[in-house]
Amino acid sequence: MSPSIRAVVIVALGLWVVSCRTLTPSSTPSLPEPIREFRAAWVATVSNIDWPSKPGLSAEEQQAEAVAMLDRLVELNMNAVVLQVRPHCDALYESTLEPWSAYLSGEEGTPPAPAYDPLAFWIDRAHARGLELHAWFNPYRAAHPGRPGPPAASSILLRRPELAVTLGTRGYRWLDPALADVQEHSLAVVMDVVERYDIDGVHFDDYFYPYASYHEGKDFPDDASWEAYEAGGGSLDRGDWRRAAVNSFVEAVYRGIKARKPWVEFGISPFGIWRPDHPQGISGLDQYAALYADAKKWLEEGWVDYFTPQLYWPIAKAAQSFPRLLRWWGDQNRAGRHVWPGIAISRMEGKAGATELAGEILIERAMLDGSPGVCFFSMRHLMGEDSILGARLQEGLFAEPALIPSSPWLGAGLPARPDVTAAGVGVSFRSGRPTDAVRHWIVQWKIDERWHTTILPGAAKRWAGAPHATSVAVRAVGHSRTVGPAAVLALKGT
Repeated sequence: MSPSIRAVVIVALGLWVVSCRTLTPSSTPSLPEPIREFRAAWVATVSNIDWPSKPGLSAEEQQAEAVAMLDRLVELNMNAVVLQVRPHCDALYESTLEPWSAYLSGEEGTPPAPAYDPLAFWIDRAHARGLELHAWFNPYRAAHPGRPGPPAASSILLRRPELAVTLGTRGYRWLDPALADVQEHSLAVVMDVVERYDIDGVHFDDYFYPYASYHEGKDFPDDASWEAYEAGGGSLDRGDWRRAAVNSFVEAVYRGIKARKPWVEFGISPFGIWRPDHPQGISGLDQYAALYADAKKWLEEGWVDYFTPQLYWPIAKAAQSFPRLLRWWGDQNRAGRHVWPGIAISRMEGKAGATELAGEILIERAMLDGSPGVCFFSMRHLMGEDSILGARLQEGLFAEPALIPSSPWLGAGLPARPDVTAAGVGVSFRSGRPTDAVRHWIVQWKIDERWHTTILPGAAKRWAGAPHATSVAVRAVGHSRTVGPAAVLALKGT
């Protein structure tokens, strides 16, 4: 190990000690608060990266793979899954706006067999395990060379071909972000899911205008919409015009979600560098100029509830420093939203990768005091009993369950004190107010003057009890992860 990397690891381990102290509930007369941390993984469906493992699996096989991933998240004490439901103008759910994704059946427009709704299945099974589900959309990508077969007859590419452009020679198609009809369609797709499904969040990744590699180094082919803008008296230069189109769409999505279901959170995971030399000495892609994504503005304006910049570089890489970039993004967070870095576990291997993973988690905990969190790319790298990264999480990093930090700016009210009754050595509980939407239960019990904590799914109705517990306290967790008052019950120690 080089001296520089050794120094980084020593610093990271020091941060780990500090983090452990802050995350361990102390024994006090009042109820300790549960650990708060966002612990999520992306499940990518484009090109069958994570799920399903290949197109054409039966519904039963798809469901078995999904359940295995959800069970693994629970085993690792994680609390959220970010599922890609719209890879490119298709749908991994029942939709009248877009065709069934080919990554399910192998043919776009054909549902899985036997018929079921994959998104509804994932939501139901995630919530039953106490996991949040965030629906991940790609708002502009229209076709990908990884898709099996041609577009379906119902695809917007065939119904409204004027809305999309062709990028290069490899099969990429892209909706033109500057067109009002594109913005209207993509917003309608998002709002359709928000309206019909019990999702916890809407998520976009880093694809706004495409990366240059998609169109083989040429400029984005939007001459028709640009000339129409100029002919209409537009005064912005071409770059500002493109950024303005993306900005207006991002704002519209945020306001649309809040108008319908304020508790559904909107998160974006932009490319990890806003512009080179921000902060000083950082180099890399200029997303502001290349992707026309003014991600800094979205965070400053509060058009998101959480931000997950893709900080896919090692701690010790000075030109794309993980801690310096994380600090910089945190400094732009004037609206007080959550900033939870994206971590590329796909680039981490063996013991060195496990050490890097630990260092990055410890750094984000130290920097994001009060609202820590991470999102891993991607889920398949956490699967399997022999996963070194998974073992590192279980050994101590995620040794205890955690509740996702709350979002007080959403104004969700507190759930009522639950009704709790003794049930053998345990207790039964139910919502103290029928109108409350209980997402989780915090159950805490006292043994020898020390409180212990578990977090149960909202559908749970009973805690089985623990030997020698003398008291139990139950609190409901509602929308936006607000925590209501506790009902405390004395127990007979066993």
